[in-house]
Amino acid sequence: MIHLDLSNKSILLTGASDGIGKGVAHFLMKMGAQVAVHYNSNKEVAETLVSNFKNTKSKAFKANLENEEDVFKLFKEVKESFGKIDVIILNAGVFLKHSTNEKTADWLSIWKKTLDINLNAVGLLTKLGIDHFKEANKGTFVYIGSRAVFRGETEEYLGYAASKGGLTSLARSVARSFGKNNIKSFIVSPGFTRTQMAESFIETYGEERVLNEISLNELTKPEDIAPLIGLMCSGLMDHATGATIDINAGSHIR
Repeated sequence: MIHLDLSNKSILLTGASDGIGKGVAHFLMKMGAQVAVHYNSNKEVAETLVSNFKNTKSKAFKANLENEEDVFKLFKEVKESFGKIDVIILNAGVFLKHSTNEKTADWLSIWKKTLDINLNAVGLLTKLGIDHFKEANKGTFVYIGSRAVFRGETEEYLGYAASKGGLTSLARSVARSFGKNNIKSFIVSPGFTRTQMAESFIETYGEERVLNEISLNELTKPEDIAPLIGLMCSGLMDHATGATIDINAGSHIR
């Protein structure tokens, strides 16, 4: 078991009540970090998660990232509650199907919703974070991307692939532009991960289809991704700023 001392870190983690975010939040709090556990609808899960680590003084925060005002409010509330933010982990995202066979108006509606949550909210939190980190002369961003950026996605998920591509380019640009301000930026690029969303896919198509796509014998789990993110938060990976780390069980090797 990896142990990192993150007791001096205050971390804002979006999409922390489910899937990868939930696993990462659990790991970070176990390592002592004070985590702002963001959720949109899973209030009970978020608050239960926080209650298991009362010693960290972590707290749950609600925000609909599709709503610009909610994004501003989230950052302000976390900053005021914690007094500082050392790390921002941009994990929240949607994976919404919108086949090109649909009516264009319906297709465009899902495209806009996907980019609002997966990219526009990320961009705004990045700007707010840069301003805050400049004042502190330090800070770290961790962006949760996708293998879809590098291998492409199927035609039903063009919005998702485009949003993660934008996120990845943004993260790299932050690393290049603000390193002299002691601001670091990393990208974690997962593949198919065993989450609630994945279980739904498996129920429909069968686990064998997914396993045939990877080189390992089992699917990636959130707890396989969390230690790497913890390392990024700790400062021990600072000289890898701008790097994209693939965690996709060998399903796409660059």
